[in-house]
Amino acid sequence: MIRNDEPMALNTQLDLSANIAGVAFKNPIVMASGTFGFGKEYAKYYDVNELGGISGKGLTLNPKAGNQGTRVYETPSGMLNSVGLENPGIPSFLEKECAYWETLDTARIVNLGGNTFEDYVTGAELIQQDADRRSAGGRKAVDMIELNISCPNVKEGGIAFGIRTCDARELVRAVRQATSLPLSVKLSPNAEDIASMALMCQEEGADAVSLINTISGMKIDVRRRRSVFNNLYAGLSGPAIKPIALRMVHQVAKRVNIPIIGMGGISSATDIIEFIMAGATVIQVGTYNFMNLRAGRDLLLDLRQFMIEENIKSLDEIRGII
Repeated sequence: MIRNDEPMALNTQLDLSANIAGVAFKNPIVMASGTFGFGKEYAKYYDVNELGGISGKGLTLNPKAGNQGTRVYETPSGMLNSVGLENPGIPSFLEKECAYWETLDTARIVNLGGNTFEDYVTGAELIQQDADRRSAGGRKAVDMIELNISCPNVKEGGIAFGIRTCDARELVRAVRQATSLPLSVKLSPNAEDIASMALMCQEEGADAVSLINTISGMKIDVRRRRSVFNNLYAGLSGPAIKPIALRMVHQVAKRVNIPIIGMGGISSATDIIEFIMAGATVIQVGTYNFMNLRAGRDLLLDLRQFMIEENIKSLDEIRGII
């Protein structure tokens, strides 16, 4: 593909925009949680305001140190990660990071995790309280919450909230009641029935669903005769999981009426187009950020060029056509 290196100022007739529950995305490219920090680290490589949005590093109510031992291992066409949700905690994020987020001209999404039901709800309440305080002063730092229901539920023996629809329903309902911010629920590919899970989220008032999260995998060190990871298993991401993610996005799109944020192995403009054709409103880019520090800008350049070559004036023309 021949790329026009200055599409930001040209081809303004192209419509790449999207809207989810009143949140405007100037284009469909959103950086995935856990792969982009809070944006500062990548801002030295390109203007992150060119992005459609940023889903920040996954946050929990209290700070987490993350997992010990190996955290990342490269695999053919992907990577395994066992970071363990290392993060500063929600109060620290609100105090130290949101001042920077206020300066951004892109959709800002908080990825909310937790170990217990109470952690999730309290976290959502704190985010809402901070949003109300800033709004009263004419400021804004958070546009949306992405509820990560793939975290282990400690009180239920380590079973993830996102596996059983009945467990997830109670949590989604409680978080929905705790915040008026637009809410997307990030779904696990290990759900018993991901389409039914997405439908439940719609029923409980979610404004969107995000899918998919990483797929559980393993790597064994045959010389040391043990798993590479202290936790035995890790999350597989990258191009290797794209066909699975694309299939799940398509299945969910046929069951729900709310927008879908699609993700899983996206590393090219044609990958983005595939997810949009499958029914995604916007997409998230994760592992590719580690492969290309300017992934967001390069993908946007290539996406614009693809639309020009294929005579696509608006992404709405092709959204959900499969």
